[in-house]
Amino acid sequence: MIARFSAIFSIIFVGIAWAKQPNVLILYADDLGFGDLGCYNKKSRIPTPNLDRLASESVRFTDGHSSSGICTPSRFAMLTGRHHWRDFHGIVNAFGGSVFKPERLTLPEMLKEKGYKTAAIGKWHLGWNWDAIRNKEVRAITVQEGRRKKQQLGPEAFDWTKSIPNGPLDHGFDYYFGDTVINFPPYCWIENDKVVKAPDTLMQTGKWKKIKEGGWECRPGPMVTGWDPYENIPTTTKKGVEYIEKAAEAEEPFFLYFAYPAPHAPIIPNDEFDGKSKAGPYGDFVYETDHSIGQLLQALKDSGQAENTIVIFSADNGPEHYAYARDAKFDHWSAHPFRGLKRDAYEGGHHVPFMIKYPGVTMAGTVNDALVSQIDIMATLASVVGYDLPEKNAAEDSHDLLPLLKGEVKSIRTSHIHNTFDHTWAFREGDWVLVTGKSGHHSRVTKEWLKKHDYPKVESKQPRLFNLREDIGQRNDLAAKHPEKVKAMETSLARIRAQGYSAPRLRK
Repeated sequence: MIARFSAIFSIIFVGIAWAKQPNVLILYADDLGFGDLGCYNKKSRIPTPNLDRLASESVRFTDGHSSSGICTPSRFAMLTGRHHWRDFHGIVNAFGGSVFKPERLTLPEMLKEKGYKTAAIGKWHLGWNWDAIRNKEVRAITVQEGRRKKQQLGPEAFDWTKSIPNGPLDHGFDYYFGDTVINFPPYCWIENDKVVKAPDTLMQTGKWKKIKEGGWECRPGPMVTGWDPYENIPTTTKKGVEYIEKAAEAEEPFFLYFAYPAPHAPIIPNDEFDGKSKAGPYGDFVYETDHSIGQLLQALKDSGQAENTIVIFSADNGPEHYAYARDAKFDHWSAHPFRGLKRDAYEGGHHVPFMIKYPGVTMAGTVNDALVSQIDIMATLASVVGYDLPEKNAAEDSHDLLPLLKGEVKSIRTSHIHNTFDHTWAFREGDWVLVTGKSGHHSRVTKEWLKKHDYPKVESKQPRLFNLREDIGQRNDLAAKHPEKVKAMETSLARIRAQGYSAPRLRK
């Protein structure tokens, strides 16, 4: 009798657990190339066993895109469902303000309204109100940066005991832990809206720790004595695992946005990962990132939450310009099979890895060639949790991908607009992409790379037109052969920009 009662109780308990909305885990890499992962590039010289395993359990999109070719705009677009270029183009600089307007609905705010606990761990790079803790009477000091002298705020220029407003907690997250941006000051841990330990010294570029590839790219500024950027991934991974384990005990579903600083410069894999790849320290850094992802996914499994958690993996943009030297030295092209890198309007700047695992909905190991965007995550999750998106200040460019994930349709999107700088645009329409501006390159393409990969030496300064189904590497400019197509796409691009939205739900 007792055993029977226990069995009934177990069934009821499991039913209650599964009655919860699905948890959501977004894993977001930084400056990761489409060709770095084994599941996207069989010739990759970087082992990525955990992401390859995730791909085998997910729907893996081959035509996924970020909104921008740089950090801040892509993150903003993903967390709002709105193209960044409707509001801004550049990144948030050191001690820069928030990119979110108060009335703008964010993904975590939406999920909170549906009963979710929300957390962001890792890179933020979306701004804070640092002026609120600024000691205005303390002036900037002069520091030597290379051959130039610059004005720099020291640690005494801020009251570190105060809360820093207009950060993650003011835009939908219940919890935050990270260093905001690994290569920007302040160099310290921030938990929620306060520093864990106050910066007490000034970090100056070139007078710090050992680097393994590329440049430090760390801007001088306030730092905690003994600050070690090599501890970033180990520390945030531990926090992520703890959060997932604790979430298993809660009644509410969770949304965890885990944003990596890697493989963005500084390229600093920990020593235990040296030599794990055949693509140098960058490859080892990717491997360390994959290793961290494995720990987070294992925590989901061990805590019994894996089968009720939507896992989304992607990256903010393509790889940094160090990829040219890496290709020459190790024969590993991080953006394979594309042309272009971070910042570029060509595919390599914004055509990124993108996979979604939704247990019970997506079919494991599916490869999908439909055009999709990170901007679509918001409308898709709104559909999952039953949230009615308002017409104003909410997800103006987000498409609901749920029918695509269920296999009910073959495609949702027909167009996408990519932009890093306001003078160059990449407009996708069906199989065609139009690249405007004087050049689709911004990351100092080398003559050696062009020759090795059989590209023309001279790039047209007029709008360039490519058919990606026939020419995924964007080698053959068809603008001169199809002037009417160029004109029609220019008209469509101007219309979508002017009307202020592209989401199907807003079309009259």
